[in-house]
Amino acid sequence: MFSRDSKPLRIDTLIARSVRVNGDVEFAGGLHLDGQVTGGVRADPKAPTSLSVSDSGSIEGSVEVTDLVLHGTVRGDIVARGRVVLGASARVEGNVYYGIIEMTLGAQITGKLVRLEPSESATAT
Repeated sequence: MFSRDSKPLRIDTLIARSVRVNGDVEFAGGLHLDGQVTGGVRADPKAPTSLSVSDSGSIEGSVEVTDLVLHGTVRGDIVARGRVVLGASARVEGNVYYGIIEMTLGAQITGKLVRLEPSESATAT
């Protein structure tokens, strides 16, 4: 899903379109979000993790993951030590801290883009 030399996006957990979560979500592995989360979404910082948010998905809170594919909405800061991919329908209201970023024409960010150096990637919050 990223590029030819990237591994495919791993999905271990699905939050469906009809699901609304009030509170923080912590996960390991891969999470795909079609629903809504009111709270932070955080992954295990010691292991590679991936979060994909579809165009119907939304998060009102901070996001901390290794890799992020966003087609929906995030209202909060994003820290992705690896790669951030923003699709055309992606909307971010907050700062984006990233290792590598890809943006499709139409993606919107209201906030700062801050590139993390490899040494900062492990300690950014």
